[in-house]
Amino acid sequence: MTTTESDPTTHGRTQLPGSAFDEHRPPPQELVDDCVHCGFCLPTCPTYDLWAHESDSPRGRIDLINSGLHGAPLTDSLVTHIDRCLGCMACVTACPSGVQYDKIVTATRAQIERLHKRPLHERMLRGLIFSLFPYPGRMRVMRRMLRAYRTLRLDRFVRTVGLYPRLPGPLRAMESIAPPLNESVRLPIRTPAEGERRAVVGLLTGCVQDVFFSDVNAATARVLAAEGCDVIVPQQQGCCGALSLHNGREQEAQRFARAVIDAFDAENVDVVVVNAAGCGSAMKEYVDLLADDPDYADRAKAFDAKVRDLAEYLVELVPVADRRELPLRVAYHDACHLAHAQGIRSQPRRLLQGVPGVTVVEPPDAALCCGSAGVYNLLQPEAAEELGARKAEAVASVHADVLVTANPGCLMQIGKALAARGTPLPMVHTAQLLDTALNGTPLPRAQR
Repeated sequence: MTTTESDPTTHGRTQLPGSAFDEHRPPPQELVDDCVHCGFCLPTCPTYDLWAHESDSPRGRIDLINSGLHGAPLTDSLVTHIDRCLGCMACVTACPSGVQYDKIVTATRAQIERLHKRPLHERMLRGLIFSLFPYPGRMRVMRRMLRAYRTLRLDRFVRTVGLYPRLPGPLRAMESIAPPLNESVRLPIRTPAEGERRAVVGLLTGCVQDVFFSDVNAATARVLAAEGCDVIVPQQQGCCGALSLHNGREQEAQRFARAVIDAFDAENVDVVVVNAAGCGSAMKEYVDLLADDPDYADRAKAFDAKVRDLAEYLVELVPVADRRELPLRVAYHDACHLAHAQGIRSQPRRLLQGVPGVTVVEPPDAALCCGSAGVYNLLQPEAAEELGARKAEAVASVHADVLVTANPGCLMQIGKALAARGTPLPMVHTAQLLDTALNGTPLPRAQR
């Protein structure tokens, strides 16, 4: 399915002559031209590793985008190869030429979202995802339904009678990755600093993080408080827009971004701390996202200067609180949007190594994505499942006591894959392990 050549406008925007794209922020030709097709990206690309197909590699996708810039139509095939990209940005880390693949693919996905009409089943699935996951209130309703589903043991029933394999792939993925439903924790508006106050920080609670991993948010607040921070949780905050931004829903992402800026600006905090890698990555892209907005362009720049990942900020702050000894062998998993998109790798390891008794071990093939990638495991469940199985194999090989990472999607994806291979492992966020060392909070048990 492609746009028709007889219609010179698309969603109110003018089609560029001799291009598959419209005039609004097409993939920048100068960034596309930076790719010299050297191939350094190939070993780091999860989909190329899966299928060894040039069009499912970063340089292959850049070639397809370049063909669109020079008049090739926005075909189903081109869209499929862009859709298959996890957006993990490992290629950005590997590229010796500094190709900004992140900006190229983000611009292309926004074009696809406007110009390409997907099949009905894809539109329905995407409509469901984006009307649910960015809205914590709606997800709380889903959480209650999921709790009832498990309490009534319907999850066992659908497997016993053979219904589970007949479910659509995205529905199977959604059901299987859902984490244990621990008691939900509601954070107060202000958590006071312990001892002398060193800073006033705002905390993004997120969507999936808030509804399914509220214990991570609570641990984050306790860790920050132990390090001398007043922690402010704006009650009016909503979705940061990460899922929308990384899937081409530009206007929706802009709306979420403006609301987040408004919520935190009203609190006048020194720093905005984020404990979910995908959210932090998106919030650090607000400058580009709102560059054309006369009311928010400058505010986005000021906001960007305040945004920090939790590990990034704690290292900047310099930890001073005493830590208990934890004799643990810890496997650390780099969330892609932390390591590759934000370039934050050493900070979490430094924090973990600062806990007496902790030994940090590195799983093999650490740069390859686990397959979560926002909602990729719902939109591309087969590829995500294979990547999850590979990641679980790598994690299991280092015989750790616990796995630590910094993204809710990774926690769900890897936990599911480890349980599936019969080697469940306690899965915790960086904040939770630090909270255990600082406050003695018990670590969660393995997901089975």
